[in-house]
Amino acid sequence: MSEVNLNQSFSTGETQNNKNYLLPLTAMTTLFFLWGFITVLNDVLIPRLKAVFDLSYTEAMLIQFCFFGAYFIVSLPAGMLVRKVGYRKGVIIGLTIAALGCCLFYPAAAVHQYSLFLAALFILAGGITILQVSANPYVAALGPVETASSRLNLAQALNSLGTTIGPMVGAALFFGGTGALINEAAQADSVKVPYLMIAGALLTIAIVFAFLKLPELHEHHGDETDVVAEQPLREAKHLLMGVIGIFCYVGAEVSIGSFLVNYFADPSIAGLEEHAAAKLISYYWGGAMIGRFVGAYLMQTVKPWKVLVFNSAMVIGLLLLTVNTSGNLAMYSVLAIGLFNSIMFPTIFTLSIEGLDSQTSKGSGWLCLAIVGGAIVPLIQGFVADAANIQISFLIPAVCYVFILWFAFNVTKLQQTWQATK
Repeated sequence: MSEVNLNQSFSTGETQNNKNYLLPLTAMTTLFFLWGFITVLNDVLIPRLKAVFDLSYTEAMLIQFCFFGAYFIVSLPAGMLVRKVGYRKGVIIGLTIAALGCCLFYPAAAVHQYSLFLAALFILAGGITILQVSANPYVAALGPVETASSRLNLAQALNSLGTTIGPMVGAALFFGGTGALINEAAQADSVKVPYLMIAGALLTIAIVFAFLKLPELHEHHGDETDVVAEQPLREAKHLLMGVIGIFCYVGAEVSIGSFLVNYFADPSIAGLEEHAAAKLISYYWGGAMIGRFVGAYLMQTVKPWKVLVFNSAMVIGLLLLTVNTSGNLAMYSVLAIGLFNSIMFPTIFTLSIEGLDSQTSKGSGWLCLAIVGGAIVPLIQGFVADAANIQISFLIPAVCYVFILWFAFNVTKLQQTWQATK
């Protein structure tokens, strides 16, 4: 779910050689796995806290609101921080702040306060945001410019591995073998140990990074007078529509994953126990991991906008199928959405920044802020689930994918309009 602007150059005292950068690249890519693992734990945490505090769906979705809201609030300050202290120190700061957020789960469970859980999640997400701002461009710079995309794809593959494994581990840690816990206090306590373990892992990695000798890479900003005569980005309609597209995609993807455990527990869908339903989320995120490889192969010969049209149309069809059916058909149709979600974020992102030239960095920043869709769309779906029912609520992400389908059909025309005005 994360992306980076590659329209940057970096300077280093060492020769840009992949062999020289093997150790730092390995160290940095482990972070992608880690934040994928932590982020997807929210999908398992939501039904656990919903049961503990007897929350409505809207109240439960405040978990994603606080988590992804941190991306929107912290991204720009994190960028300024990283520019000041450098990438390695940025990683250490991000890891430490994320560990602090994890540690706060313990007192939140001890005093049985939902608001403290939300505060802990916001701090945790703030740390992860700093990690992303630090790690993405650093990985891009660890080697020749020509192979930057392949390094980032490898890192994103490890991120997907984290999102695939996370639900299975979360199901075992939060719900135990059977998901049956004695009382609400015991249910709340079930999150203490997992997040303390994650805090320990984060702090351990922070210590390793503090002593690890990583090459110091410095961003080169170039001559700022080069962009004086550029067209205002507000005239780049393909970028503006892409911002809405990223908002819709991240919102829909996160929202669907957030509701799966409760959806599969519905007697008309599968009637599964929470621990069994939580394990199935791995298929949703695992499909996205597989789809990335398939999509990367297809887009060597098929135009990206055409792949985006096909995938968004398939997701709309699957959502309509899950809303209008029951049992296994409704369950497997919504799980299959992950496969077609796979290529959407990077495809929307790259189509949106095409032709921005020296303003690519600024346009990328706009797109990254649109990740706040992961905070807003789940809240809207939660409101519909409370007002109607959980099955009907899946029409909300369907509306998001309708816009993505429109964007895919029209992005080429919008790009041509922008080029004509330059």
